[in-house]
Amino acid sequence: MNTLNNKVAVVTGGTSGIGLATAKEFLVQGAQVVITGRSKQSVEAIAAEIGATGIATDQSNPGDIDNLATQLQKSFGKVDILFLNAGVAEFSSVATATEEHFDKVVNANVKGVYFTVQKLLPLLSDGGSVIFNTSVNASIGMPDSSVYSLSKGAILSFNRVLATELAPRKIRVNAVSPGPVATPLYNKLGLTQEQVSGFSEALGQKLLLQRFGQAEEIAKTVRFLASDDAAFITGTELIADGGLTVLH
Repeated sequence: MNTLNNKVAVVTGGTSGIGLATAKEFLVQGAQVVITGRSKQSVEAIAAEIGATGIATDQSNPGDIDNLATQLQKSFGKVDILFLNAGVAEFSSVATATEEHFDKVVNANVKGVYFTVQKLLPLLSDGGSVIFNTSVNASIGMPDSSVYSLSKGAILSFNRVLATELAPRKIRVNAVSPGPVATPLYNKLGLTQEQVSGFSEALGQKLLLQRFGQAEEIAKTVRFLASDDAAFITGTELIADGGLTVLH
């Protein structure tokens, strides 16, 4: 049964990992899907491959956000589901973090997310769904994650406020907070495959389920929040972490 028929779904950062898996899940469930990403070539190629629409967007660039809103208005006239997945994951200790590091992470993960929501508000359908991709890092105090963690914590606070403001329009607003998930993220951090495997094994042992999650598992969680199956859920954080936070 297609649970998202006739819905227009926007997935920011939809070219890899959780974003791509969610775009595919939305398509399977009958939605028209728009994915964004910073690389025009990559966005267009992946969109064509999966049967979605691609719009190149760097959400840390206000002009790109304006363009996204304009293109969505022209092509669809509405947005029923907005999954705010795009972001930057870079790490540094408090002692060594630079202003450049702080600005890069916060501009993408907080400012960019905030103004993407603001610019798309006029397009959001009454009764629609907004989902933020946050992180258990906002809660567990992992070393070297201070800026990343505060950026995700800020979005969790925004999640609650936005849910309150959009309640009169019956728009539900929720966050999904994944724990460790097997995505290309770890390779982007400059780790070798051996290092990634060792890191995954060590961290996996700290989870109740003894393994990393899969992007497809998080995608199904997002699909649930986007669908009418979650019609009575708003303003909350759904943690999908294999039991990591239970042990912290």
